[in-house]
Amino acid sequence: QVQLVESGGGLVQAGDSLRLSCVASGRTYDSNFMGWFRQAPGKDRTLVALINRNSDTTIYADAVKGRFTVSRDDAKNTAYLQMNSLKPEDTAVYYCAADVRGGSYAARFPSNYDYWGQGTQVTVSS
Repeated sequence: QVQLVESGGGLVQAGDSLRLSCVASGRTYDSNFMGWFRQAPGKDRTLVALINRNSDTTIYADAVKGRFTVSRDDAKNTAYLQMNSLKPEDTAVYYCAADVRGGSYAARFPSNYDYWGQGTQVTVSS
């Protein structure tokens, strides 16, 4: 069993930056993929970014390309999402997820992840 705990969310102004962290516990941190998803009120949970085990594959949603960076530090059992130039439309609850049943294509979809954190709220004011 794996437990994921996100942190780093908050209320910021447009143009500001935040770094989200996701700490994994419960077993050796060797997840094949780590994903960051977000969900705004009344909307579906959608992919923000993902990273594979070796950190040589990263995928980003078009809406965040060039502004967000996903990374992982397996020595610390932690994944990160650096968010720069935040916009009001980035406002959502952000979730990290681990362990994908499938490859990089499957990792784009929340239904294919086995473990989820509780989420952290990010609110960007204009």
